[in-house]
Amino acid sequence: MMNSRGITGALFFAALASTANVMPVAAQEQKPAQAAQSGQTNLPAIVVTKVTERDLKDSVVASGTIRPVEEVFVQPLVDGLSIRSLKVDVGDKVSAGQVVADLNSDTLLLQKSQLQANLVKAEAGLAQFRAQVIEAQANADDAVRQRDRTQNLSRNGTASTAQVEQTAASAAAALARLNAAKQAVSVGEADIKVVQAQIDDIDLKLERTDVKAPVAGIISKKDAKVGAIAAGSGTPLFTMIRDGDIELVADVPESDIARLKAGMKAKVTVAGTGKAIDAKIRLVSPVVDQASRLGAVHIVVNDQQAAKAGMYANAEIIINETRGLALPQSAVTTDRKGSFARLVEGNVVKQVKLEIGIQDAGFVQILSGLKAGDQVVAKAGAFVRDGDQIKPVLSSNFASN
Repeated sequence: MMNSRGITGALFFAALASTANVMPVAAQEQKPAQAAQSGQTNLPAIVVTKVTERDLKDSVVASGTIRPVEEVFVQPLVDGLSIRSLKVDVGDKVSAGQVVADLNSDTLLLQKSQLQANLVKAEAGLAQFRAQVIEAQANADDAVRQRDRTQNLSRNGTASTAQVEQTAASAAAALARLNAAKQAVSVGEADIKVVQAQIDDIDLKLERTDVKAPVAGIISKKDAKVGAIAAGSGTPLFTMIRDGDIELVADVPESDIARLKAGMKAKVTVAGTGKAIDAKIRLVSPVVDQASRLGAVHIVVNDQQAAKAGMYANAEIIINETRGLALPQSAVTTDRKGSFARLVEGNVVKQVKLEIGIQDAGFVQILSGLKAGDQVVAKAGAFVRDGDQIKPVLSSNFASN
């Protein structure tokens, strides 16, 4: 029989042998899992982004100077009169027909008094001519009766030929004097009409000594001075902005001007302010400058308080607004063959061709080629090729989704 020490030793060696047999098996089971984990870790980590739906707008950005839509000059309608007083100043709003200046009318009033005296004299002369006509008419009638009577007596043999000739000559002379008197009346009536026309002209000039605004608007410039001689030509007394309407005259490249048309909405931002003002295209110039290759677009600004004529401003002209699928511009490659993105499916990169639309604020509209939720490589220039396996890392823009 074996003693207790022998039994204990035997058991120890048996356990040692059993452990030696089990350990290699466990190590062999762990090696494949470690290899798989190592392979996954070695894939390149590439940032990806998602195709999402967002609001997009197609727009053209231009800049220029704000100007009046229409400037109106206020000129005196009477020359040679001094300015007595000014009724308005720069910045005042005026209505059509409002008096803006008053001219000195003393000279015109003196001329009118002289003409009125001439009119009275002409009317007196006319009355005298008409009296002469009446007298000449009576004398002519008497001379004609004497002639006719003498001719009748001559046929009866009671009047001589000399008497007949004498009465005939007297009648002819009387008729001539009557005709001359009537012509004098006509001349007198014409003289009265001339003087009356001159008086009417003076009255019109007197009315025009009140210089009036031809249209409603805002006084933008004043060159008139009290005491100066007003003239219908040369520097105007005032310059007005008709109805206060102003517009941005923006220069647009020839590549974009063909896309613009009257009526399109715009947002105008005046230099130095962050306020966007509602505006609308009034007209698009039909001519492009041959040197600069720019064309003028006239954009009416609706807020005359925030914008003033002469200010520099920028305009964003909105051509189209829509909501659709979009990707960041960095995720799209465009060349002569078209536009492409690198779609990631099951960690595998696949290049897909796209049809793109509006480009707005760093995003590109996707018309076809991808659907909402698709993941693509965020940087089109990343060094990955079609068929490469990657470890996608979602862009920070979507990390919270």
